[in-house]
Amino acid sequence: MNASTTSTMLRALPAQHREQLLRVAHEVSFPEGARLFEEGGRAGRFWIVRTGTVALDLRVPGRRPAVIETLGHNELVGWSWLFAPHVWHLGAEATSPVRAYEFDAEEVRAMCENDPSLGMAVAQWAGRIVAHRLQSARTRLLDLYAPYGSGIAR
Repeated sequence: MNASTTSTMLRALPAQHREQLLRVAHEVSFPEGARLFEEGGRAGRFWIVRTGTVALDLRVPGRRPAVIETLGHNELVGWSWLFAPHVWHLGAEATSPVRAYEFDAEEVRAMCENDPSLGMAVAQWAGRIVAHRLQSARTRLLDLYAPYGSGIAR
């Protein structure tokens, strides 16, 4: 399973659920170098990238943040908004100018609570993304810091 399969909203959610979510989205832009969020901060929003790229990074004591994954067109930026305590587990930075759909986390959580079918679809979508990103983080950190790398041939 690759990143575009797991995080592309167009493939992951049924049409009616995509439409419900897109009705509450608004378009935003970020210049290259803008921080979308910081690890440990309150997760009150999330985004679907329309154009540009966003790097997910992890603080490493005594070093620059390690880039875990780079996200692009139609990919979800942020999943921590869905799970209590709603705190970012990673940081995110625009690595090029970005246009995205932005969603208010409280509004989407309320929609999911009021429509269990939507809630299940969003939870499954986010769960697949979490699993993929945890594996990406593990692989990237092993490549960066383990004596023999991840052992995965590229």
